[in-house]
Amino acid sequence: MNNKQVAELFIEQHVLQPSQADDVLNEAQLNGKTIAQAMVDSGFVDERGFYQTIADGLGTEYVDLSEKEIAPKIVRLIPGGLARLHRALPIGMSGNTLRVALVDPLDLRATEDLRFALGKDVDVVVASAEQIEDRIKQYYGTDTSSMEEILKQLGEAGELLQLHKGEGAAAVEAEANATPIIRFVDLILYQAIQDRASDIHFEPFENEFKIRYRVDGALYEMPPPPRHLALPVISRVKVMANMNIAERRLPQDGRIQKNIGGRSVDLRVSTLPTQFGESLVLRVLDRTTVNLDLEMLGMPDYIHDYVLEVIQRPNGIFIATGPTGSGKTTTLYSCLRKINTIDSKLLTAEEPVEYDLEGIVQVPVNEAIGLTFARVLRAFLRQDPDRIMVGETRDLQTAQIAIQASLTGHLVFTTLHTNDAPGAITRLIDMGVEPFLISSTLEAVLGQRLLRRICQQCRTTYEPNEALLAQLEISRRDIGAKKFYCGKGCDACNNTGYKGRKGIYELMKITDPLRELINERAPTVVLRQKAVELGMVTLRQDGLRSIFAGDTTIEEVLKYT
Repeated sequence: MNNKQVAELFIEQHVLQPSQADDVLNEAQLNGKTIAQAMVDSGFVDERGFYQTIADGLGTEYVDLSEKEIAPKIVRLIPGGLARLHRALPIGMSGNTLRVALVDPLDLRATEDLRFALGKDVDVVVASAEQIEDRIKQYYGTDTSSMEEILKQLGEAGELLQLHKGEGAAAVEAEANATPIIRFVDLILYQAIQDRASDIHFEPFENEFKIRYRVDGALYEMPPPPRHLALPVISRVKVMANMNIAERRLPQDGRIQKNIGGRSVDLRVSTLPTQFGESLVLRVLDRTTVNLDLEMLGMPDYIHDYVLEVIQRPNGIFIATGPTGSGKTTTLYSCLRKINTIDSKLLTAEEPVEYDLEGIVQVPVNEAIGLTFARVLRAFLRQDPDRIMVGETRDLQTAQIAIQASLTGHLVFTTLHTNDAPGAITRLIDMGVEPFLISSTLEAVLGQRLLRRICQQCRTTYEPNEALLAQLEISRRDIGAKKFYCGKGCDACNNTGYKGRKGIYELMKITDPLRELINERAPTVVLRQKAVELGMVTLRQDGLRSIFAGDTTIEEVLKYT
């Protein structure tokens, strides 16, 4: 439940004073407690009183599940996938109204989704979150057998759901809103969030309809639904994202904000017209799994300390570079959070805004209406900022204004798509930026990659063969007593051997010798050699550090460096 909403409800019910509510919210945030725990520990209410107050505030009743038996026929009224997705427990039926206990009774969207998916009126009651979770596990299990169950339902409804020629947008919309389709799409989203997927791909081909997840940078395929369901499934996602379902000839973009499995998730939706129908990709932005804390990014100490020093400077440009999906934006967000204090004004221009940061003014760039990075950045300079973040420098105009901003006393953060840190300078010169402007404003370039982390549950040592060592350009003599690790594969990591990701970094400090080379328009190779001479640790060398620390494998380092 949203802590702020609950606190406001308790103030309305005269259980808490506003100052006490602030104390409870701080206690919950500082110690990682739920708001219920914080209130019980502070002695304001007992657990029963907490839920009773919420029930009173919502004008519904409180149910003690420890004293209640639920009949199997009532349990069957909500399919397992839907119950786990919305964390909803059916507890009774009255006429056409289903009484449901929700872990988050304040989530109106979950109530609407249930009403829509079940075709019944839903009456929400309040119960202990822990008791609801326990009963859901007891009645529905924790596995995802519901995926097979829903696929079976889709097969049974298949004949009804096939599109007939000559039927227009209304028929497609009716199919997209059919109960089995709604359940199937909800379940796919739930499964993706549970598996920590960063992207979900819906891909129609001539004879099959593929659904794939990207987890830790690698794609995994789901059980494929029947081919004829491609259109209704993709239309359902478009309906959720408020996109035009009748337009299938042009690419479209949309956004879905949804509470999935108790987590607030933002989904960016992109469609692409292909030979066999629309291909659709969802980018998952799960705020609960991203830790925007600079200390948690796993940088080596010398890089972390230097980055801390750079982001405190009054002016200059700091660039994070690497390919798409290498964590550049997360790094810059973490830097912004570190310097987000009362006495400094921070502005960001992003396309789109990925995470909302408290106390930072964030502007979404919209090329379609002419709101480009350059135009936003020009407006920023009239907003009296101290620090500015530009989501991406992709043209000369943006680069020139960023340089102008840094010359007039602002610190500018931005990202570039290059393979390594020295390549960022060559890229700026290729755009048409004068070398003397780069050398006088650039403070540091941080190159980074994300490698899959070895699963800690099934990590084991092994001896790499000579060919792998040769690719790494190290010999047996260099290794000495150091060990190599890999993951055998277990249930915790879905038998991949990897779970989670970690960053590797190379930091190029812009010092006087490098400034001279930049002014001479030296090529990337020369800049790289000089930076290494001056002590830069390359991505490959930092990758070796991660291998010997037992964090990742040789294959991952070779793949990304």
